[in-house]
Amino acid sequence: MKILSLIISLLALILIAFNLTKVDFSAPFEGQSITALITILAGLCAILLMLILRVSKRIEDKVKQRK
Repeated sequence: MKILSLIISLLALILIAFNLTKVDFSAPFEGQSITALITILAGLCAILLMLILRVSKRIEDKVKQRK
């Protein structure tokens, strides 16, 4: 599970970096720039979800060790 979450986070980071090059900063809410911004936001959400998953797995492991 740890390797899968790392791979997904890495892919999301690559997707964010790629879409940052597609944003037209003079008009960020027009044309393809809005699509790039939405994709960047989706990548950030994916990274956040993977971080939450990792933390919850750590908590689960610690709870199991106490029993």
